[in-house]
Amino acid sequence: MDFYDFKNAFFIGFFMAFMIGPVFFMLIQTSVLKGARAAIAFDLGVILGDLCFILIAYYGSRPLLEKIKDDPRLFFIGGLVLIIYGLITYLDKENKKQAIKSAKIVEVPIKNNYLKLFFKGFFLNFINVGVLAFWLGTVLVIGPSLKMNQNAIFWYFGTVLVGYFVTDLGKIFLAKQLKNKMTPQVIYRVKRIMGIILIICGVFLMLKGFIPNEKIDELIN
Repeated sequence: MDFYDFKNAFFIGFFMAFMIGPVFFMLIQTSVLKGARAAIAFDLGVILGDLCFILIAYYGSRPLLEKIKDDPRLFFIGGLVLIIYGLITYLDKENKKQAIKSAKIVEVPIKNNYLKLFFKGFFLNFINVGVLAFWLGTVLVIGPSLKMNQNAIFWYFGTVLVGYFVTDLGKIFLAKQLKNKMTPQVIYRVKRIMGIILIICGVFLMLKGFIPNEKIDELIN
């Protein structure tokens, strides 16, 4: 792989890190509320999900993948999981308890389960069938341009994931700067907003399985 391919792969990873979706918001929320290490653990789970999709897209058959990515049942299940998770986040009574605690409490140590955060990142990314569609399209475009050379494809997508992770590290440490400004009341509002965003993303994911892409484009335009 030459420098031109390396540069393109890195920039694909960079722009991917700014794709707005549930993973984007959860990463920011985790960094602000739980710290940089927790966010990195979450992000590594997300990247593992991407890696699994890349392997499926590369080694799987095209007809099978085309059928899977358009199966409305998978969109429905993925959307339903996001909605349930969003409702749990929005209605969590523990959020309200934290919001009414005394303002005299400056800092409360947070015990993070990094393994749990890792699998949360993996699961949240892996249920999004749209991510599989993205990687499938990327493999189908990039593969022939690299003459289906397995070694070149490996380094290309490895560079994409490195660019994605490096950019996410920047987002994580930037978001962490806001931590000292987060009062219990603000944290409560952030979590409720996060819940609403997850619900909206889940609804759109469910609709995507039942509404043709042409109709979605008409609604947007």
